[in-house]
Amino acid sequence: MKTKIHSYKKKRQQGSRLFLILFILFSLSVFLLLSFIPKEKSPPQKKEATPIEEKEPSPSSPLETNHVFIKRGMTLTDILSPYHFSPKEIHKIREEVQPVYDLSKIKAGKEMRIYCLPDGGVERIEYDMDEEKYLCIDLKEESCQAQLKKFPFQVKEKMILGVIQDNLISAINEQGEKVFLALSLAEIFAWDIDFYIDIQPGDSFKIIFEKKFLDGEFKGYGNILAAEFINQGKKFQAFRYTYPDTGKSDYFDFQGNSLRKEFLKSPLKFGRITSRFSHSRFHPILKVYRPHHGVDYGAPPGTPVQSTADGTVIFKGWKGGSGRMVKIRHRNDYQTYYLHLSRFARGIRRGASVKSGQVIGYVGSSGLSTGPHLDYRIKYKGRFINPLAWRFKSAEPLRKEFLSDFQKKTHKYLIHLQAPSLFINALTFGI
Repeated sequence: MKTKIHSYKKKRQQGSRLFLILFILFSLSVFLLLSFIPKEKSPPQKKEATPIEEKEPSPSSPLETNHVFIKRGMTLTDILSPYHFSPKEIHKIREEVQPVYDLSKIKAGKEMRIYCLPDGGVERIEYDMDEEKYLCIDLKEESCQAQLKKFPFQVKEKMILGVIQDNLISAINEQGEKVFLALSLAEIFAWDIDFYIDIQPGDSFKIIFEKKFLDGEFKGYGNILAAEFINQGKKFQAFRYTYPDTGKSDYFDFQGNSLRKEFLKSPLKFGRITSRFSHSRFHPILKVYRPHHGVDYGAPPGTPVQSTADGTVIFKGWKGGSGRMVKIRHRNDYQTYYLHLSRFARGIRRGASVKSGQVIGYVGSSGLSTGPHLDYRIKYKGRFINPLAWRFKSAEPLRKEFLSDFQKKTHKYLIHLQAPSLFINALTFGI
């Protein structure tokens, strides 16, 4: 009896194991079968339309930049023809860009950049208008999109100081800066200091100015914001201020007095005096004593000559021993004379209006002259006066309603100019 019961239990256990194995095999078969049955796709959800201009721009293909430096006589056709533009396409570009800029007036010496795709197609053209802005022509669409853009300069402020041993340009160069900064400083103080005869060894200067950078590369100077010049022990200071209502800028001392006067002290920015005003001077060519009612400035041929005040040209041409000459009439019964010029500046003609500091001609040796120089003369109320000794009136001061705003904005620069020289290099101006 016990043997039957044991055999029954053994068969029962074997049946359970067989059932378990079959169940596992069945489950595995069902799983494999379901995994190969394609799933029913849910209907796509409707998306709201998005305006094209709001889409994220797709990464553009890398562009090859070709730099074209425009030579004298080059036209837009000369520049674009190598890029497979047809005459019709070039005419279309010129016509569509016309409202923004006339491409027939591109100037020699300027740069044009052609941005090309890998397949050789041109996507964009840029043309430098001046130091501040450029023309951008987008050719990606059917019609050209042209606009003027400003260069994205990074402007930093810097301060330098120096002592003159030889001349202003050398002293500026010793501080790591360029000639243009020296010329700009000379222009600011040109009504009080003649940088030909007044400068002495030991004179000193401090300048707070802007430097412009593009992609980390120095691209030029901005404005001089404040400056100080000590000439033969006398201190001159200048602060730049822009009127909020007119946008016009000028330089004043901290009390609001204008640095401008009726006349600049010199018609040349740099040079040397070779002969002074005299009522009896031995003429080097005629070999006789005669009055010399002017000041001679020796300078290389072609040196620019500037009008020393606003006025109107009343003579331009050849005048005997004076050679090529320009004569200008100014307010308050003044006249100025510029003799022995090599040539005249563009636009200088009888009746033309000129501004103080405007170039009117270039140093030469025309007429009775032993070498290149400028003979500069001033006549006041019908008689010649000594330009080096005459005291000219100052221009209008800062408008009173803006004096408080001016002093508030320039006070920080005054503090820096007053700082002892020992600490100036420690001042931080972003460079």
